[in-house]
Amino acid sequence: MKNTGQLSRRQMLSAAGFVGLAALTGCGSGGDGGDTKDLSKKQNGAMKEYRVGQQFKASKPISFSILHNNNPVYPMKENWIFWKELTQRTGITLKPIAVPLSDYEKKRSVLIGAGDAPFLIPKTYHPSEVAFVSSGAILPVSEYVHLMPNFQDKVRKWKLEPELDSIRQSDGKYYLLPGLHEKVKSGYSLSLRTDVLGKLGLNLPTTWDEVYDVFKAIKAEHPDLYPFSDRWSTNTPFPAAALLSYLGQAHGVKAGWTYDNISFDTKAGEFVFTGATDGYRQVVEYLRKLVAERLMDPESFTQTDDEAVQKLLGQKSFAISANPQELVQNYRYNLEKQVKGAKIEMVPVPLGPAGPVVMGGARLENGVMISTKALKSDTFVAMMQFVDWLWYSDEGQRFAKWGVQGTTYTYSGSQYKLEPGISLMGSDPDAPKDLQKDYGFFNGVFTYGGSWALVSSSFSPDEKRFQDAMAQRKQLPIDPAHPLQSVEQEQASLWDTPLRDHVTQNMLKFVLGKRPLSEWGDYVTELKAKNMDRLVGLHNKARERFKKENG
Repeated sequence: MKNTGQLSRRQMLSAAGFVGLAALTGCGSGGDGGDTKDLSKKQNGAMKEYRVGQQFKASKPISFSILHNNNPVYPMKENWIFWKELTQRTGITLKPIAVPLSDYEKKRSVLIGAGDAPFLIPKTYHPSEVAFVSSGAILPVSEYVHLMPNFQDKVRKWKLEPELDSIRQSDGKYYLLPGLHEKVKSGYSLSLRTDVLGKLGLNLPTTWDEVYDVFKAIKAEHPDLYPFSDRWSTNTPFPAAALLSYLGQAHGVKAGWTYDNISFDTKAGEFVFTGATDGYRQVVEYLRKLVAERLMDPESFTQTDDEAVQKLLGQKSFAISANPQELVQNYRYNLEKQVKGAKIEMVPVPLGPAGPVVMGGARLENGVMISTKALKSDTFVAMMQFVDWLWYSDEGQRFAKWGVQGTTYTYSGSQYKLEPGISLMGSDPDAPKDLQKDYGFFNGVFTYGGSWALVSSSFSPDEKRFQDAMAQRKQLPIDPAHPLQSVEQEQASLWDTPLRDHVTQNMLKFVLGKRPLSEWGDYVTELKAKNMDRLVGLHNKARERFKKENG
């Protein structure tokens, strides 16, 4: 229950200026067998006064273990400048436990379950942390953010409290330190061959109705081809995951990569089942129309990324989902080599019934879990200060992203420029060195979130145009907090997967014409038989309870 005799968590977040050792006692219980009153015994190596914007430097050399998600694009090297420079700046030596990207989540679970997890467990996407809460294996980190002035400062300046509320558990605490974004960053949209459109006298579409008209015009000119053949259907929970995500935006629903069984209906003031909403039905109906009229390749929902891209490069299709990196490095680069005069552009997400919206919740990114074992260390306070500097200070984020000024980049007039001979994600194909592969910077384990100035500092001209257009749109309201209790979580897990599978399977049947859309009502009835209403009721009950207990 809420204790009105103490500062609320939100008030505590707003009160942060600096953290001195005198302030590290009497700050409440950690609820995990350790008490923050004992932090006076855990200050070995910590700075006596650590403020926003101050360079963290441990008062003595310390090392911390960290789980490292080993990306095959830039596999970890022990001789990266990143490690050496980090130690010189902070006095901290990280001891990485490298785990292949493909095996990361499984290995993480095994290590935590066996009690062998390192102190720092980054690259964790909410709600993955929920599975480890009941065992007490990870810290309720919200109890320790008073040690993190940069984290608190960004939460306050960017008004991120609603987003943090959305990841709190039934005890009112959150167990993940997420990446913090100043603004929502959109990543995917539709790309089209603009040279083909130009020959037909067509402009780039701005709405989904215009997308349909463009595809119809291309089809009339190329009757034997599918204008649109898509990707991101394999190795994902949902086929056509990117397309469904940004098409869902236009209809105000979470779909594809962003799909969640539960969504909050702001008009009704309650949670509803996403896959049964009118908005989700409209998404399915639109895709069905494209497939039925042979404007979209039905193999889009089953083919590999390479197969989809080869159709584009072989001029068997003229539109495909994109992100800025794929647009530049893959589609455009290869099209220009293979097809004379070929041009391709990525459009801002086309608008639909929901108007100019950006899906909510995207200002929090993957983040760091902290092993409960870390609290038993006498260097705990120094570790939290270090985490705060590296992942949440402006300087730490700049270092993790761009590296060492004068060695890997130059900075002038708010512009970052890589030193000659260094490439980033194909920015200079002829460069002998790569910022990620050879230096260890721009590593997804450490580089995410930050101010819009920093996030946008690495945008290509294409991405800058795309993001500038998307930044003009409004963010959907954040879903209210509705943390489930452990018993409820277990029950919800039993219902969630069968329901999600039924949504996915029937979405495909409807879109591909294997089930008529006239059976939508029957489909909703089938969801009810799989406990749809009980799942929704569970979340609405949890929301009411959280409101009552936390105000």
